[in-house]
This record gives sequence, C-alpha cells and structure tokens, in this order.
Amino acid sequence: MSRKRNAIENPTLAQAFVGLRDDYNAARTSRFRRKRLGINPSGSSADYHYRSESDYLRMMELSREFFRNDVVVGQGVRRLIDNCIQDGFSLDPQTGDEALDLELWERWDAFAREPDACDLAGRLDFHAMERLVLQATIVDGDILALATQDGPLELIEAHRLRGPANAQTPPDTALVHGVLLNQHRRPLQYWITRDDLSPLAALKANADMAKYDARDKAGERQVFHIFRPDRVSQTRGVTAFAPIVDAIGMHDDIQFAKLVQQQIVSCFGFIRARQMDFGGNAPAAHGDTSTETLRDGSSRTVEGIAPGMEMTSEPGETITAFSPNVPNAEFFDHASLILTFISINLNLPLAVLLLDPSKTNFSGWRGAIDQARMGFREIQRWLAGAFHRPVYRFKVRQWLAEDAALAKLAAQLGPKMFAHRWNPPTWAYIEPLKDGQADLLQVRNALTSPRRLHARRGADWDEVFTEIIADNSAAITAAKTAAAGINKQFPDDDAPVHWREILSLPTPDGVQIVPAPPPPAQTKPEEDDDAGA
Repeated sequence: MSRKRNAIENPTLAQAFVGLRDDYNAARTSRFRRKRLGINPSGSSADYHYRSESDYLRMMELSREFFRNDVVVGQGVRRLIDNCIQDGFSLDPQTGDEALDLELWERWDAFAREPDACDLAGRLDFHAMERLVLQATIVDGDILALATQDGPLELIEAHRLRGPANAQTPPDTALVHGVLLNQHRRPLQYWITRDDLSPLAALKANADMAKYDARDKAGERQVFHIFRPDRVSQTRGVTAFAPIVDAIGMHDDIQFAKLVQQQIVSCFGFIRARQMDFGGNAPAAHGDTSTETLRDGSSRTVEGIAPGMEMTSEPGETITAFSPNVPNAEFFDHASLILTFISINLNLPLAVLLLDPSKTNFSGWRGAIDQARMGFREIQRWLAGAFHRPVYRFKVRQWLAEDAALAKLAAQLGPKMFAHRWNPPTWAYIEPLKDGQADLLQVRNALTSPRRLHARRGADWDEVFTEIIADNSAAITAAKTAAAGINKQFPDDDAPVHWREILSLPTPDGVQIVPAPPPPAQTKPEEDDDAGA
C-alpha cells in the first residue's frame, strides 16, 4: 500500500510527461475508438482535408446526385431555401438623401427585375439568382458570380473552378482547387475552365483555363466567391451533405428495399398443411391456367385469380392464409431517426422536412420553429454579406461611371454613397392575435420603428404607408362624391347623408365610438299654484 501511494505521489519523469500530454481523453488511443482517417498529428489547415481534387469533385457530384434523385434530400433543401429566401431580400439605400435613395432603389429594382440586365445568359432575375446561389452553397459547397463590364452577372458552377496539377504559380502563393492565394490567404486569382456547351461532352480540367483577378485595379472585388467557411483556413466550400452521406445513402436503399418487399408481399398466399398419408383428389382449377417452363426444363402451372374466388380444401387438408406485416412497426421509428439526422444537418425540424407536424403538439411545433428560425436568420445574414452587398456595391460603382451627375454627388457624400441595408424576409405569425399584439406593443412603446418592424415582416414601410394613403384617399374621395350626390337629390332633407355613413373606415385600436345620449326633452314648467295669489 505504501509503495503504491508513493508511486502516485512521486511519479517518475516518464509518468509525469504522459500525464501532461494526455490531459484530454480525446488525445488517448483506445480499443473502443475507431481509427479516424485524415487526422494529421502535427496539425493541418482546413484545405488539407480536401487536398485531393478528384475526391473533392466526387463528393460534389455525389451531393448533386442526392439532390437530384433522393426522395427526401432535394425537398429538404428546397424547404430551407423557401424559408430563407421567400419573396427575396428588399433593398433600403441609406445615403441620407431621400431623393438619391429613391433613385438608387429604382435603378436597383430595374436591374433586379429584368433578366437581360441581371443575368449574362438573359434567363434569371436577381431573385432566381439568390435562390440558386443559396442552393449551390448547400449542395455543391460554393459558387462564383463574375461581375461583367456591361453590368450583368455570370454565375459559375463550382466544378469549373480547377487547379491543374502542373500549374506554375508565382512565389509565395498557393493554388487551392482553382483559387490562387497569397501568403496571407487573400485570393488573388480564380482559375476557371471553359464551359463546354455540348451536354454530351465531359469537362476538360486543363483545357484553356481562364484566369480572373479577384479584384480590379481600384481594389474592388470583381469575382464574388460565395461559400460558408467553417474555419479561417478554408478556401473552398464543402457540401452540407458531407456528414450525412451514409445516412442519406442507407435511407434511400432502405426505402427502395421496402418498396420492393411491399410489391412481393402484396399478393396473398396460402399454406397447405397435409398429413403424410394425404391422398386427396387432383386439384381443381379455379381460374385461367398457363404453363411456364423453368430453367431446369421442368414446367409449372400458374392459375389466374379473380374477385370472389373461393378456395376449398381437400379432405384432410388445412389451408392457412399468409400475409406478412410489411413494413414492421420498428421500421417507422428507425426511418424517423435517419430522417432526423438528415433534417438537423439541413437546419430543419423534422416536421418541416416532411411537411407533417402531426407527431407533435403546438408547443413542440412552435419551439422547433423558433430554433430553426435562428438558423434561418443566420443564413440570411451571411448571404446578404457574401452575395447581396458586393453585388450592390458593384452596381453603384457602375452607375457612377455612367452618370456624371451621380458621380459628382458621390464625391460629396464619400463612402456614404454606398451605405445601404438589406432587409431579409421574415415569417408569418404562428399565433396571429398574440404576435400582432406584440408588434403593436413594440411600436407604441418605441421599442422599434415602423420601418424596421415591416422590414422584419418582409415589407417596405415606405411602400406600405404610400399604399395606405393612396387607398384611403381614393375611398374617401369616392365616398364624399357619393354623399354630395345623394344630398343634392334631397335638398330639403333635414338629415343630410355624411360620407362616413357610406364609407366605414376602421377605427384605431383602442378607440371606441359610443353614441351620445339624446338631449333631455324640453318640458313646459308647471305653473305655481300661488302664482296668481
């Protein structure tokens, strides 16, 4: 006992160093922990884990196949995009000059709505672009948007961003799958293969590479590389399906196997139990018969079936119907577990992925939605910074180069010329009455402004109050005109019609209209009995 205590209190030098090195259990090897591949004991950057370009591209194509053919994954990605993008982001220029803000907004609106002005291919408006950009970052990992001299954007899919093995790069630079970096990991160039227009031709990796500088001579970005990095040393994006490749593949295989199994057992079956000394009659035909020849040369007779057909047993024979339980009860729980793994990696509640909240109550649904919306807002914030803001800044610079008056005004404003805000869409009320009361409480107590409140709801306050004023003005004008026409027809009427009787506008919340009581009747005072005395 004393020797053991002494060894613990006074460890040897080797024992002491082992304890210092292995303070975390994760640093120790164990027979219960499988060996992980791709772990460099000396440390590695994020780019090290997709150092093989062929493996990186194969992972990308596998994810595209999941999105294209899997019965669940593609719809889950669309649910995520629908929640994050909805009707699109709304622009709010904030230069401080209302007239200038309106002009910039009108210029952007004309650009974003017209595919010929927005897309170099002339097919996509900006709303369609922002949906495809988010989809590409989820499925492929990243995507490029090139700013062209004439103004439209050109979207480049991730597989065209390549790094040839025999590429010659300048000193103190590195080429990571088509992205040329300096010693500070700042992108210098993007190497893009030519797009082969033939759908039957495979892309050639090293044929006729085009090299685009990341920034122009003024230092402004002209290549927008959109991806969500998980580490500061990450140069390319990785598909969101990477952690769930096995779960997706196994779920798809299980579903297919169950469908085949269900087809097999959809036919009814009978089990004939006979005694060893059974000597029944020849089986009677119950329907149309046909003969099939088997591989071994023998033949069998196949009888057809029909509704109302009756099976009769022979003397000494027992017939038992057989109908297996497919799928079994455990299948649903296991399938739900796999779908849960897929949904959480897409930042979706399972009920949203399946569009089926029947397995939870209202509180569970609201709690899951609230947690998911935190992730949706983060995706919106990232997308606005990675795609929307650079594109808007590029367009403003283009307008300044084309319009001398606008450029003169920009010289006075300085950086304020590019000040703006992207208002991402929000979501409908889960409980309209309570959520509406909460919004009203915030505005009344100056906790937010009507502009911000409507922006969170996906609307523009300037458009809202302009439409309210225009609609009310038109309604009041029509009501007054109608009331004047009625009163003109009845000039001697002691009770003229008021326009409010024709148009009943809603009263502000909290304001009640109570009809005034009628005035007291005017009665003749009674004569005093002593008046004539």
